[in-house]
Amino acid sequence: MSVTHADQRVAVLADSQNLYHSAQSKYSRNVDYAGLLERAVGDRSLVRAIAYVIRADSPEEESFFEALRDIGFETKIKDIKTFPDGTKKADWDLGMSLDAVSLASHVDTVVLCTGDGDFARLCTHLRHEGVRVEAVGLGSSTAEELIDAADSFHDMEDEEDAFLL
Repeated sequence: MSVTHADQRVAVLADSQNLYHSAQSKYSRNVDYAGLLERAVGDRSLVRAIAYVIRADSPEEESFFEALRDIGFETKIKDIKTFPDGTKKADWDLGMSLDAVSLASHVDTVVLCTGDGDFARLCTHLRHEGVRVEAVGLGSSTAEELIDAADSFHDMEDEEDAFLL
């Protein structure tokens, strides 16, 4: 990641659902959140790290949430919604965006850990507010509009052993 210095204050926002599905579909592996946080922050000052997760009532998810907290992430948990027709929905796009906008006046850099192109407009807004925006994701499943809208993009696939378990 370029144009960084030790005085930068950083917030790391991780879209856990997006990262999970990307890593599973391409590699059948899980994301190494300790490696992700370490690489996202570098030698800069971490102000806040938030992992946005979905509760789907699977047996191992509580231990996953606890592991995230042990690594240094605050967890924001949303229950999955099941609609009458059986479809399920759960996403944190609005919550992540609101948190990023709220944190903008307290940080120099926001690192969005996601491949979701819906965050491109958020990148544009944050940059307009003078905040550096870095995106971290699996390149093969990251939307071009997100890559283009961020100040920099770090492809986890370039260092898969640092980012994947």
